[in-house]
Amino acid sequence: MSTTTDVEPAPTAQRRIPDYEVVVIGAGFGGIGTGIALQRQGIHDFVILDEWDQVGGTWHANTYPGVAVDIPSFIYSFSFEQRGNWSRVFAPGSELKDYADDVVDKYGLRDKLRLNTNVTSAVYDEYNGVWRLATDGGGEITGRYIAMAIGGLERPKMPAIPGLDSFGGTLMHTALCDHDVALAGKRVAVIGTGATSLQLVPAIADEVGHLTVFQRTPIWVFKKRDAEVGSVGRQIMERKRIRSAVRLIGTVATELAMSGMLTGPSWMVDSTRKMLEGPARKWMRSQVDDPVVREKLIHTYGLGCKRPSMSNDYLKTFNRPDVSLVTDSIDRITENGVVTADGVEHETDVLICATGFKLWEKGAVPPFPVVGRDGKDLEEFWDTNRYQAYQGVSMPGFPNIFTITGPYGFVLGSYLWMIEATAAHLSRAIAETKRRGATTCEIRQDVHDDYFQKCLKRQERNFLFTPTCAGSNTYYIDDKGDSPFRPSTHGEMYWENRHYDLDVYQYGVAAAESLDRSVAAKETV
Repeated sequence: MSTTTDVEPAPTAQRRIPDYEVVVIGAGFGGIGTGIALQRQGIHDFVILDEWDQVGGTWHANTYPGVAVDIPSFIYSFSFEQRGNWSRVFAPGSELKDYADDVVDKYGLRDKLRLNTNVTSAVYDEYNGVWRLATDGGGEITGRYIAMAIGGLERPKMPAIPGLDSFGGTLMHTALCDHDVALAGKRVAVIGTGATSLQLVPAIADEVGHLTVFQRTPIWVFKKRDAEVGSVGRQIMERKRIRSAVRLIGTVATELAMSGMLTGPSWMVDSTRKMLEGPARKWMRSQVDDPVVREKLIHTYGLGCKRPSMSNDYLKTFNRPDVSLVTDSIDRITENGVVTADGVEHETDVLICATGFKLWEKGAVPPFPVVGRDGKDLEEFWDTNRYQAYQGVSMPGFPNIFTITGPYGFVLGSYLWMIEATAAHLSRAIAETKRRGATTCEIRQDVHDDYFQKCLKRQERNFLFTPTCAGSNTYYIDDKGDSPFRPSTHGEMYWENRHYDLDVYQYGVAAAESLDRSVAAKETV
């Protein structure tokens, strides 16, 4: 449906023509994919902002030793820009960064970039129908539409441990790795045993003098079927049909292994999980010599409660005499090291926090104030009403603003599959708004609410909320007790984002534009 708003301007209202038709916030894969999706819809008046000085997002921010993709590289790439020259099945992070640069250049996005630009707030100007973005330094950028392509793996989460600021050695988070810090011969401590730690710990074990790993929750570890892709392998994978076939097989396997765990019938999920748990635990135990350490590394929660990871070296690292595993809870940090609940102070020169990122919690999403129609604050809306967005893209009360990684948009698997889907969704909505001669686009309340209730209904059978996952401390659950991941298959995500009924949105004309049109009509009479 289409509506026109004929509103007399307030005495202080000023006509403002937006600087850009679309402002994309974020130059990681989300922003890159959005730019390409806009181009495909014939929309070329856009800019891509990023606080960093280079593109790549997560793969520019995270450069810690051992960083690599944990999904096969042939899958972790855009479907329209597949490549066959990865050096390994699981490519190192530097290659993902290079891939981002290559895509930017190939699709002519370099001139669209405005780097070293940090957005500090976004406020909707209802009279003009534009978004006003404040940037650090006091600048302002305006756009008719906003696409928030801000990744979740760039905002480091430091542990809430007393005394952390009093540490006298070198303190860093893996997402802010300081490569000028020498680790050779140092007493290094790592807090955290998630996917990042699995890559970091074996990568630095040979270099440091002694390594202490503080574990709160053990993680499921699978054998990593990684291998170098030699010259012959790269020649084979450069063939489009072979590459596409490999990608298809990997996609189906990921669909069954990840999204299937959250969307399949409970009997199938439980039986599959139990079938996989036994061999996985057996393999994990075979990697560790010391029986006491071995059992400390084995989990009590079920497979799938947290994102499982793969490593051929992590567990074996604890066989070394210069590597210690500490499972006593941390009491406090002192100037000299880490004190655990048993009263022992573990003296440390370098303290590395592999403690993840701020994802689903107040103050993290959105990472800056976003104020929509009638002064509606997005953080407050989500904090009060739980995280929700139509297909992870749109929220009622927030016209002309879309998210790439919003709640209930991501199906577990490759982030790039979601990016392609949500970018296609928002670019289609913007193109339809233009086609109708409108200047505002907002998801209908009833459609949004129906989608949210559908997601909650599907979650009722989700094993994440059962005793199976007790004690897992999983980031799959947000601070509201929900799991804001899309409870669907990748196929459903792909189809619905590209083929939704365009009338799920309501289209209109901002007051200023309506006034201009009215004046122009009178002048032609």
